[in-house]
Amino acid sequence: MTSRQNLKARDIMHGEAHCIGENQSLYDAARMMRDLDVGALPICGEDQRLKGVITDRDIVVRCCAEGHDLRTTKAGDYAGRLHWVSADADLREVLDMMEREQIKRLPVIDVEGGHRLIGMISEADLARNITDDQLAEFVSKVFTPH
Repeated sequence: MTSRQNLKARDIMHGEAHCIGENQSLYDAARMMRDLDVGALPICGEDQRLKGVITDRDIVVRCCAEGHDLRTTKAGDYAGRLHWVSADADLREVLDMMEREQIKRLPVIDVEGGHRLIGMISEADLARNITDDQLAEFVSKVFTPH
């Protein structure tokens, strides 16, 4: 087994990251989230490259609450700022990025394999792979406004 000090993003990610297409509707994204029992989906372009991430909160707060139509609003319109990590990034790099950007989910990209999405790292993935002290630090930094 890999020691915690030597963990890479590929070691802690969950590998089944289902994308919503950038031209698919937020209605499709919401149904996909329900069916997969997830709170976020990577948004992929026609080129199969990562364009962003959409969360259930984005759909409710940024779309529904603003009166937009879920069936005609495209997922790509809500892609936002893109954050990702290389599959070979070490655990400290993963934690640093998630803490700095205050994000709870991080796409993992295979840089050498054509910059394709190969997985996602979530809070649950971190909780299974880091020490209690590291988890406490992560929570304090991500859930506390700057």
